[in-house]
Amino acid sequence: MKRPVIGITLDSEEPGGYSNLPWYALRENYADAVTAAGGLPLPLPHEPDQAAYYLELIDGLVVTGGAFDVDPALFGAGERHPTVITKDRRTAFELAVTRGAMEKDMPVLGICGGQQLLHVVLGGQLIQHIPDEVPRALAHEQPNPRDEPGHSVAVKPGTLLHRIVGTDRLNVNSAHHQAAKGEPKGVAINAVAPDGVIEGIEATDRKFCLGVQWHPEYGVSAGDAAIFQAFIQAA
Repeated sequence: MKRPVIGITLDSEEPGGYSNLPWYALRENYADAVTAAGGLPLPLPHEPDQAAYYLELIDGLVVTGGAFDVDPALFGAGERHPTVITKDRRTAFELAVTRGAMEKDMPVLGICGGQQLLHVVLGGQLIQHIPDEVPRALAHEQPNPRDEPGHSVAVKPGTLLHRIVGTDRLNVNSAHHQAAKGEPKGVAINAVAPDGVIEGIEATDRKFCLGVQWHPEYGVSAGDAAIFQAFIQAA
């Protein structure tokens, strides 16, 4: 049976470390999770003008996370928190390819920063720095290893996510200082942390358009593998 081709957005780094020139990066476990679920991973370089051509090659899109933020100007924020770090070319590409995928009703999975970008595409805003906006916030940048849970989330019954994971509560890992804010029209919040931070979203008018704030590619719970399996099946 043909494996669906899954585009995975890359991260980008400045010279230093791996190369003395700018370089792309992707943790292996993103590709491993796609492969294990039955997909064929295809990393996507940051070429905003070529997004439409990439979309002709792929059957599903994973928008990955990274140590950077969506420019607050893109969701109408009047101020920019001092902790915000942007990667403008990466964001321009991810916006173009995500919007194109949604126009095609192609399955989309946004992970961590990918959920935040997806939320902005869907008309939402972001909390720019959780400790400054959420009273008594959890440690969303968990101190323990990423392949261990950092906290739990409550999964909302009746959502796509709940149908996938089959449980009201999941233990998840956590590596973010920003989060989705609000519930714009056409978006359903499907998971929430104990401190009220939004941990999952989905577009209600799409076949499969799901965002999760944690990193299911680490396989912390059985629900993580189920997310990738459902995504690949949709693709």
